[in-house]
Amino acid sequence: MQVLVIGSGGREHALAWKSAQDESVTNVFVAPGNAGTALESKITNLSLDTNDFSKVESFCKEEHIGLVIIGPEQPLVDGMSDYLQSKGIKTFGPSKAAAQLEGSKTFSKDFFVKYGIPTAAYAAFDSYDASINYLDNIEYPTVVKADGLAAGKGVLICQNKNEAVSALDSIFKDQAFGEAGSSVVIEEFLEGEEASFIAVVSKDKIIPLATSQDHKAVGEGDVGLNTGGMGAYSPAPIVDDHIHKKIIDEVMKPTMEGLISEGSPYLGFLYAGLMIKNGELKVLEFNCRFGDPETQPILLRLKSSLVDLCLAAINEQLESIHVEWTEQHSCGVVIASEGYPEKYISNKEVQIHPEDDHDTKLFHAGTKLVDHNVMTSGGRVFCATALGTNLKEAQSKAYNLVNKVSFEGAFYRKDIGFKGIK
Repeated sequence: MQVLVIGSGGREHALAWKSAQDESVTNVFVAPGNAGTALESKITNLSLDTNDFSKVESFCKEEHIGLVIIGPEQPLVDGMSDYLQSKGIKTFGPSKAAAQLEGSKTFSKDFFVKYGIPTAAYAAFDSYDASINYLDNIEYPTVVKADGLAAGKGVLICQNKNEAVSALDSIFKDQAFGEAGSSVVIEEFLEGEEASFIAVVSKDKIIPLATSQDHKAVGEGDVGLNTGGMGAYSPAPIVDDHIHKKIIDEVMKPTMEGLISEGSPYLGFLYAGLMIKNGELKVLEFNCRFGDPETQPILLRLKSSLVDLCLAAINEQLESIHVEWTEQHSCGVVIASEGYPEKYISNKEVQIHPEDDHDTKLFHAGTKLVDHNVMTSGGRVFCATALGTNLKEAQSKAYNLVNKVSFEGAFYRKDIGFKGIK
């Protein structure tokens, strides 16, 4: 069987790498992929215009693609999954309607309230003046969010009214997030510990994946600007058996049932970003795809077939699938370009020393091949990922791998996983 993965980041490298391990898979295509996918055996990068769904369809039919996995959020929100499925192509990813859980923060917040899913108090605005006036009526700190897709960067924590005004100026007047900022959500600031809960969902059936926790802030100690994620580890100690059951009962099941009643049953990875405090939880946001960088440490722990899992979900046979995980812990450290998450510098040549540990994997994110040389091409460039008997060992191995990579302007957080190490 042949598999097509849509996307170019670290998540897609991990999805393609894991799919290629399947004995039933002869080749994995990635559109467009990156330098990492180009260098893998059984994986081929494609120059395919993924914005043109008919071209994707033609390729799938010509190459007899048995499974399409859509990695990033934009093609899902644009309806790629609906289109390919309507053409008889087995595609793993939610419909355009279901992907609104991520595509619009106003939609998702209204959905949470409608179906009794615990979340922070909020108000939504599509005008600058109305949102400014609202700032006099709230407590601080507060959270200002661009409504649409902003690559994980459209969330601004504001300590006081002046910061909130600056955030709204940036979104509405400066159009810092483009169309994503045509409306905003202003939300109660929640305290506690964040965790990522990602599951494979098929209508009313669910298989939770290994728990994880990511580090969104650019600076050590979880301070500074929000990013797409500077690293992640798995499992997340904060998600104990009690919390795990609460997430299933209070978040995932009502979401699945709500989407069915809305006429948009879910198929794909469903990601709940959660805030947990004193045994209680609230949903910060939903993502309609696998998280990045959570994908990398989670898939490093997956022993069973990713391809079989995706196909079982598509065929509504999740109950027949057994998912196996290693007992080992994993840790992934993002290596980023100077300036990220703001304006960053690209096109730097990368030196990579060979890996000598089978428990490690360097996943590429923002890279490209130029004349057989690996060059940087994004804000987040790599995710150095490792397994260990405990988190401390996994963390140590991940940082050893980080030290095997160098390029001008490279930086990374030196504390990924600190919350999970007692």
